[in-house]
Amino acid sequence: MSKRAPKPVPQFSTPIIETHCHLDYIAPTDVPSELAAIEAAGIERLITIAVSPENLATVRNLAATHDAVWGTQGIHPHEASLWNESTSEEVAQGAAAPKIVGIGEIGLDYYYLHATRQQQIDAFDAQLALASDLDLPVVIHTRDADDDTQSVLKNHVDHLAKKGVIHSFTSSLDLAEFCLEAGFSLGFNGICTFKNAENVREIIAVTPVEKILLETDAPYLTPVPYRGRSNSPRYLPLVAEKVAEIKCLPVEDLLGTVYQNSKSLFFEES
Repeated sequence: MSKRAPKPVPQFSTPIIETHCHLDYIAPTDVPSELAAIEAAGIERLITIAVSPENLATVRNLAATHDAVWGTQGIHPHEASLWNESTSEEVAQGAAAPKIVGIGEIGLDYYYLHATRQQQIDAFDAQLALASDLDLPVVIHTRDADDDTQSVLKNHVDHLAKKGVIHSFTSSLDLAEFCLEAGFSLGFNGICTFKNAENVREIIAVTPVEKILLETDAPYLTPVPYRGRSNSPRYLPLVAEKVAEIKCLPVEDLLGTVYQNSKSLFFEES
């Protein structure tokens, strides 16, 4: 007996903004075809995220070259050992480029520890200060580092006028409450569809819809029922569908609010 094909990705009338993906990893050789498929899925625009000195310029170029693409500048905690004066200057200068809308992906990751904790804290601290100086929102990654994430943020939260988003939120309720009270948004992706992600669904349930952003983190974290395939922003409607179910809202209502959340954070002048 042949295996049943997954249900098709739903189509909605409300446009969607993909707030976190890695377009240079998704489509390294054929960006136009991938963007056409993404647009056909109802994704109006996307933000492709910088993670290392190696792709800062790539992100800037993608944003400059494609109408539907915006970007960020920043160094992921995995690459924190590469944070230095030269990298700091490139991030600062790159952040002034057209269509760069945030500083990220920055933060702490104590699960893998590709860089030492102190290297991560130093790079995180410096990039938060840079975001404050440039009046840009931040895109934060945190994993197994709740206490230090909160501690570092406390030193900057009053100076970050635009705050930002804790992307791919999988942390504790305590960190969620701290971030929400401080004015940050929480980003949710395909993890919320995973069988063993009840903790994420519990956070979604208590997060005000006005503080929710949608993302895929593509090419990673493909939502059910497409797990096992490379992820793409074209699967973002599946994330929206699950978040709406958790929030007991019609999907179009959720999407309307989340669209405004995304625009307010990344695309509107303060």
